Amino acid sequence: MKPSAFSARAASSYAEGPPRQVPGYSSLHRMVSLLLAERTPQDGRVLVLGAGGGQELKALAEAHSGWTFEGVDPSPDMLHLAEQVAGPHAARMRFHRGYIDGASDGPFDAATSILIFHFIPHDQRLETLRQVRRRLKIGAPFVLVHLSFPQAEPERSIWIDRHVAYGRSNGLEPADAERARQAISSGLTILSPEEDVAMLRPAGFSNASLFYVGLSIRGWVAYAE
Repeated sequence: MKPSAFSARAASSYAEGPPRQVPGYSSLHRMVSLLLAERTPQDGRVLVLGAGGGQELKALAEAHSGWTFEGVDPSPDMLHLAEQVAGPHAARMRFHRGYIDGASDGPFDAATSILIFHFIPHDQRLETLRQVRRRLKIGAPFVLVHLSFPQAEPERSIWIDRHVAYGRSNGLEPADAERARQAISSGLTILSPEEDVAMLRPAGFSNASLFYVGLSIRGWVAYAE
């Protein structure tokens, strides 16, 4: 089973969601940009897994005029939105509708996956990470950001409540907040931070470092061995 693609309706309203549900979202892309730039050359190629929406692509393209990008996403509506959001920078981007196993071989100088891995079923996560690693040069940075919090009760329920409460305090409509609760409770695949980090090593990544924590969401940077 592949992670489901966003519908046209979900795509049209996607830009409103992350800023309301992700603490520090306005600074997250800048952090990602700085981390990638530590090892990515000025003419680097960057693989973006889950490129739909285009916010990440736009931010990275604006910060690095010499980088080119390959964006991968299963939703045609989300890719169309990404092209629109990227605007004039879209000329430096190649879009692939599908999943990581259909992306070009690269090799890429860097890769990102922001707010995507909680949509990927547990039994596909390790292989997805391996497919990303296979497309990277040795030493290339990989930035990974997604929902990740303790999975033992009562901590699990407490973190879900915190995520929903943050969204509501930031203007998320009650019905949307409840949909988020249901998705996190039963529709998404969420691991503990320890499990997330442990999965990077057998996929071929080392030196994973935590650089971002926003309530229920965590972000790491690791490097292709």
